[in-house]
Amino acid sequence: MVSKKSRSEVRIKKHVRLRNRFSGTAARPRLAVFRSNNHMYAQIIDDTVGNTLVAASTVEKEIKSQLEKTDDVAAAAYVGTVIAKRALEKGIKEVVFDRGGFIYHGKVQALADAAREAGLEF
Repeated sequence: MVSKKSRSEVRIKKHVRLRNRFSGTAARPRLAVFRSNNHMYAQIIDDTVGNTLVAASTVEKEIKSQLEKTDDVAAAAYVGTVIAKRALEKGIKEVVFDRGGFIYHGKVQALADAAREAGLEF
């Protein structure tokens, strides 16, 4: 009988393939997105040094207090605007988008669109 791989295993394999194609540099860092069942996380990472330059998630008190739910499309869009504002404050304008192996749809797409509208270029 053929056994099916779990969704998390498939996502991790996709993410590894994506990471082989691009990485963040000091001039153009990587905007990495992670989505769990309950929260959204976004980080801007410089892979040459291995540092997280900017981060935002629905776990933070300031962001969580502004939201009704932490696991819907509106929450993802809010995290996208927050990460973009924080990045622009640090002088980061261009990033490489890393969807983390997730399908570019729903929450991931909402975060990306909100970050673009707030001023990030990718």
